[in-house]
Amino acid sequence: MDMITLFGLAIALAMDAFAVALGCGLVLERLTARHLFRLGWHFGLFQAMMPVVGWLAGLTVQRWIESYDHWVAFALLAFVGGKMIREAFQDGETRASRDDPTRGMSLIMLSVATSIDALAVGLSLAIVGISVWFPALVIGMVALVMTVIGMLLGRRAGARWGRPVEIAGGVILIGIGLKILWEHTLGI
Repeated sequence: MDMITLFGLAIALAMDAFAVALGCGLVLERLTARHLFRLGWHFGLFQAMMPVVGWLAGLTVQRWIESYDHWVAFALLAFVGGKMIREAFQDGETRASRDDPTRGMSLIMLSVATSIDALAVGLSLAIVGISVWFPALVIGMVALVMTVIGMLLGRRAGARWGRPVEIAGGVILIGIGLKILWEHTLGI
């Protein structure tokens, strides 16, 4: 696989992570280096691990996973997006204690949801006999960078427009889930 193709693939896989990071940046009261590191590290790590898992699984697991992976991604993104929308309507004191999407189960769910497509890429690499190690590293690094950029852009927009942008962030997550569901269901 040539470098141009690999970077194109990595950017395509990172677009979901970028969009989710944009939504996370929108809802955080204050964006810190710790937030950037946590989300960037986890999204990059999961984007790098999933092709390896897919590659190791090969064709044996592909039939089982491809029948429902889009439903898992949709459910995770819809849950977190719905939670973000609900929290946008809470009053000031309740809003201050809301969950940080870069911590706990939200972080794990978002990491899995944004990296499921990378699992399929790993399966594809196994089918065509390409080693997964260098592509996985590039995919993970690109996802990390795109995640940080998304969070920074989301924070900038959130600071200017507040609650409506928080609602938009939740809608974006649900929209990404619907897009994944739509593409996988119709085979687009």
